[in-house]
Amino acid sequence: MNYTDIFIAILKGLPWTIALTAGSFVLGAILAVPICTLRVSRNRILKNLAAALILTFRSIPPIVWLFFIFFAFSEHVFQLDPFVAAVIGLGLITAANLAEVYRGALTAVPKGQFEASAVLGLNFRQKYWDVIIPQVFRISLPSAATYCIGLLKDTAVASAIGVPELAQVSYYISQQTFKGLSIYAMAAVLYFLMSFLMAWASRRLDIKLRAKVER
Repeated sequence: MNYTDIFIAILKGLPWTIALTAGSFVLGAILAVPICTLRVSRNRILKNLAAALILTFRSIPPIVWLFFIFFAFSEHVFQLDPFVAAVIGLGLITAANLAEVYRGALTAVPKGQFEASAVLGLNFRQKYWDVIIPQVFRISLPSAATYCIGLLKDTAVASAIGVPELAQVSYYISQQTFKGLSIYAMAAVLYFLMSFLMAWASRRLDIKLRAKVER
């Protein structure tokens, strides 16, 4: 295989990496909302339960979660596709991390915003959907984007359960061609380009949101 063929072969793992990142992040972003709600609850039991949940998912390495979900869960409940298992595992870890990001952003919203909403007589939906949530989104965007870039790199662990993402494809090609240095260099460039584009997009969105708020 020449280098053009090798590069084309490596690109076959790119859609899987992107899909893993997107799927895990979206799942985590959604699940993080109820976890964050419990985390800021006035009920001590619910608050401690959410804190324990977050600590559990953040403390155990991603590969352990993927093994547990793919092998243990599939053996005792029902068979999971490797890609689905990876999205669930990484999505749960993402939820735990984004819940803390949301909580930090929520506490950063000035108390005056809550008081002003009450003075204006806004109902619960108007208060949070029109006033609080847009501010939480803007504040949490940089941290969430940074985590998403890290998640992109963490998708490499999915190769351990057979997901043909970028790292696994690069490994198999290197075993076949014995050109490990050049192959992994190509993979590194692809990871860098994706990370750069994500950072650039989040930065542009952050600038637009800040400009909108300042108007």
